[in-house]
Amino acid sequence: MPKPKRLTVADRIAINDLLAEYAWALDTGDVNRLVACFTPDATVIEEVFEDADRWEGRANIRRFAEHYRNVPDFPGRQHHVSQLVVQGHSKSCSARSFAFVTECHGEPPYTLRFAGYYQDQLVKARNRWLFRQRIIRLWDGEVLARFPGRGQRTPRKRPPELRIKN
Repeated sequence: MPKPKRLTVADRIAINDLLAEYAWALDTGDVNRLVACFTPDATVIEEVFEDADRWEGRANIRRFAEHYRNVPDFPGRQHHVSQLVVQGHSKSCSARSFAFVTECHGEPPYTLRFAGYYQDQLVKARNRWLFRQRIIRLWDGEVLARFPGRGQRTPRKRPPELRIKN
């Protein structure tokens, strides 16, 4: 079996486009477009609140997208992604990126709702990059472990409007 090739510039642009597509789909309530960003067996893990949420498979990722689309104060939020670091090859790779979420209601200044990062596992299927796994984390815990007195995860309390309804 031939060794996979290095990531190309085109791969890196397509991966960046995937991250942007996810954010645009989530922030505009486009459930189908968001689900299409994932492999059929993908997993989304939200390690933000006291109890981590885990969404496995496209049907449950659809529930994840519908959940946020139906949160009353979610419209107006914008997910901003930057500092993308990608490692891997032409068939699969890992990616991590900074993420923050603003809430744009009324006049500025707007509220910063979330500061954290994504850890992603991506695969190329049928010439398209897709998420196999996305972990959503706050900017705390192991990512800050090199700083004295840091490295502990401090989950947020889940606001009532973000409680997941079954």
